Amino acid sequence: MHIVERFLGYTRINTTTNQEQGSLGIMPSSDGQYKLATLVKCQLESLGCIDITLHDNAILNATLASNSNKNLPTIAFFGHLDTSSECTADTHAKIVQYNGGDISLSENITLSLQQFPELAHYTGQEIIVTDGTSLLGADDKAAIAAILNALQFFQDNPQIEHGKVQIVFLPDEEQGLLGAKEFNVKELNADFAYTIDAGPIGEFIYENWNAGNAVVTFTGQSAHPMNAKGKLVNALLLANTFITQFPSEERPECTDARQGYYWMKKMVGNSAKTVLNIDIRDFTEDGYKQRNEYVRKQVEIFNQNNNDRAHLTLTDRYSNVLNFLKNSTLPIDLAISAYKDNNINPNIVAMRGGYDGAVLSQKGLPCPNLFTGAHNFHSIFEYLPVPSLIAASNVVQSIIMNLTAHERV
Repeated sequence: MHIVERFLGYTRINTTTNQEQGSLGIMPSSDGQYKLATLVKCQLESLGCIDITLHDNAILNATLASNSNKNLPTIAFFGHLDTSSECTADTHAKIVQYNGGDISLSENITLSLQQFPELAHYTGQEIIVTDGTSLLGADDKAAIAAILNALQFFQDNPQIEHGKVQIVFLPDEEQGLLGAKEFNVKELNADFAYTIDAGPIGEFIYENWNAGNAVVTFTGQSAHPMNAKGKLVNALLLANTFITQFPSEERPECTDARQGYYWMKKMVGNSAKTVLNIDIRDFTEDGYKQRNEYVRKQVEIFNQNNNDRAHLTLTDRYSNVLNFLKNSTLPIDLAISAYKDNNINPNIVAMRGGYDGAVLSQKGLPCPNLFTGAHNFHSIFEYLPVPSLIAASNVVQSIIMNLTAHERV
């Protein structure tokens, strides 16, 4: 099966993550994710994989057995089944031959070269787009297609040496990395892994946020407004006063590259009680610790001035993948070599966000992130150049083949 045919088949299954179901701990949060996993399970069987398991929560894993006599590390590749909830409509994907200019998605919706000038890089190529009513879902169905296409390559070329390869597809990445948090990496018994969940061709990620959440609960004092003087303590205003203690230049909208931030993300409540949610982000471990300490200090100062009316809860969300690659650069080196073997210039990006690999790395499975080839994730203007999709699969193949030069001592 051609890789494009695989991908288009996956797009026909609606796997939009369901935020409401996910918030209740239901996984998969949408039936389409299990339906897609069932289809992929059958395809893995036809490609000669063994130990294929589809769990009730839609986590799907399989093994490509080694054909080598060497004692090689075990590698794993991950993709996710769900698509983001920005659009819930079924995907109607189509292939266009791009010869420059704008691309008409439908009568009233245009993928504009002026708005997306990087389109010009793909002149003369086939590009997969939608009709403008949904996401394309290359995030992350391109990963599934790329991985299975690589497996087909090894099935068609049994003379090519390779080690043991583990394949895993996870549900509900798009809402808090739920599938990765549920997955048991010890059962996988892999040495390291890659997710395929980055953007355009060449993008390579092995650095992301150290991320945490602060929840500050403000307790006010209720009173009827007709006799509130000297009695009412408005929790909403307490929260507003607290927010002003933070540096205005360290907000998400004021930072880029490797600059960390505090994001006043959500505030819910009334005059009696208000809850403020703050995202804390920094690329360095020391910077992350300092930001947590800064929040603690601001709560302490606030309470000194406001009769202990603020309560703080701090939690860690995920860590920088780079923290777990300090003792071995093999996953990075293998990927960069694979890019170069395929005449792809590695574009190393520090990701201002999280991905499944951050959770997997924290669990003991170092996991950089390879490109899918797609652009404009989470948008109706998402598109996927066909040569970029093929290149993603070729990189997977090269990593697997190049690993045979790294026998365990």
